[in-house]
Amino acid sequence: MKLIQADRDTLLKPLQTVTGIVERRHTLPILSNVFIELKNEYLSFIATDLEIQITTSAKDGSALDVEYSVTVGAKKLQDILRALPEQAQVTLEASENRLQAKAGKSRFNLQTLPAEDFPRFPESKESQARITLQQGQLKHLLSRVQYAMAQQDIRYYLNGLLLLIEDNCLKVVATDGHRLAFAFMMLETHQEKNEVILPRKVVLELARLLADSEEPVIVEILQNQVRFSFSNVVLVSKVVDGKFPDYNRVIPTGYQKQFDINRQLFLQTLQRASILSNEKFRGVRLILTTGNLRIVCNNSEQEEAEEELELQYDGEALDIGFNITYLLDVLNNLSSETVRCSFGDANSSSLIAIPGEENFKYVVMPMRI
Repeated sequence: MKLIQADRDTLLKPLQTVTGIVERRHTLPILSNVFIELKNEYLSFIATDLEIQITTSAKDGSALDVEYSVTVGAKKLQDILRALPEQAQVTLEASENRLQAKAGKSRFNLQTLPAEDFPRFPESKESQARITLQQGQLKHLLSRVQYAMAQQDIRYYLNGLLLLIEDNCLKVVATDGHRLAFAFMMLETHQEKNEVILPRKVVLELARLLADSEEPVIVEILQNQVRFSFSNVVLVSKVVDGKFPDYNRVIPTGYQKQFDINRQLFLQTLQRASILSNEKFRGVRLILTTGNLRIVCNNSEQEEAEEELELQYDGEALDIGFNITYLLDVLNNLSSETVRCSFGDANSSSLIAIPGEENFKYVVMPMRI
């Protein structure tokens, strides 16, 4: 049975949207598949890994007036469509347990699994909180903190990001126990307090899918779920069950030792010095004296890199060590011209912020070198 005939991109773009969460090897074979449904001239694509579900659809007038659903290997179909010429006309035809993709003289017969076996998400209906903002705003907010998420920490709640709606603020916080990134933006309406921990995979998918535009994104906090709706995409995810650390206790205040520095200059200097940092410990020493900052890296082969920067500073001298990766991460993910670095003593956490802006703070613990 012929399902649809369309340009390659009409099928490829929505397929690429959903396949980011699909695992090639899975204990449940159907989770490697994408659910395709044809209904009312709309072609819908759904992918899930049982924690996240992404749905998107494409309207095409050439679709037949039939209702049909099937699941097929997501990555295989995506790879086939990618390999076809850009202007190719693709026809999808279904038979008993096969889906055939045809383009010109090319034929691809793919195995299918029954659509009724696909584990669709039971979505919560009632939202506890709902906000609308621009996609670009949310993308920018997440980019300021997501690099600080833990990756495979035994404290599973750190392998994600805290999303907090409070009063007329949307706050995001990420930490791996060694550094913490905090950012917020103002909302147009007052909201009841609601907070969820988003899984790491969801944050990375949002960073990939959100457009840097003024198009709206609706964020809804549901019972044990969170839903993002934007640009013909609906992403629903389970939330991480756990108690996120109290970030307010971690952010230091009242530090007297501080200097402002050009972000790009600081970044490039650290990048050069990092070439000779210890590959395992990645240590860097910042030696702060009046009007001067020395940056020193060395490694187990007794090699050393030293850089000097002039800056406006007339406080106490300080010699403090850090993991250089933590400094490079924050400088790479900010866009401001200048950053402000504030310090207590050599054993206290340090604060990196943006002069004149209260909506971003980055705390990094020192290390012994």
